[in-house]
Amino acid sequence: MADPFLAEWPDVELDVTTAFQFGGLAALLSHEIDILVTPDPIERPGLQYTPVFDYELVLAVAETHPLAQKHRAEPEDLAGETLITYPISRERLDIYTRFLVPAHALPRRHRTVETTDLMLRLVASGRAVSATPDWLLFGARGVKGLRLGEGITKSIHLGHRAGEPAPYLSGFINLAKNGVI
Repeated sequence: MADPFLAEWPDVELDVTTAFQFGGLAALLSHEIDILVTPDPIERPGLQYTPVFDYELVLAVAETHPLAQKHRAEPEDLAGETLITYPISRERLDIYTRFLVPAHALPRRHRTVETTDLMLRLVASGRAVSATPDWLLFGARGVKGLRLGEGITKSIHLGHRAGEPAPYLSGFINLAKNGVI
């Protein structure tokens, strides 16, 4: 089956890059990219964000981990754990700002990795736990997701420069909002 965006916009080049994975806002503002996919929109003059789908942040644990027997994790459950996150400041990590810090709890150790694949491999091996979007666990082997307390819901947003986006960008945004891409 043909990609719906590429079929509708045959003259538009589509590149997906992780080169700006942790610096996407600057890349968007400097016109290096046209759309930024982010769960954490940062309001800036000249930018707009469109929410395209909701998800829940969950605690990813190995299926063999003692916590895997639970349906939800509490902040104190992480006291003896190594928590893996992306290399983003703690002030921007929901696992800290919306779960651990309000409960005055911290993990035993915090380490960062840059790729989801490595993160899930380390979790599946029982070496760590991770706060992960639930949709990243669909099809993940050896990993179970636990609700974080009462639940942490989020949305994926598409950020673009303010004003009426080019027709191909509007087309991409509409397809994403409708769950087609």
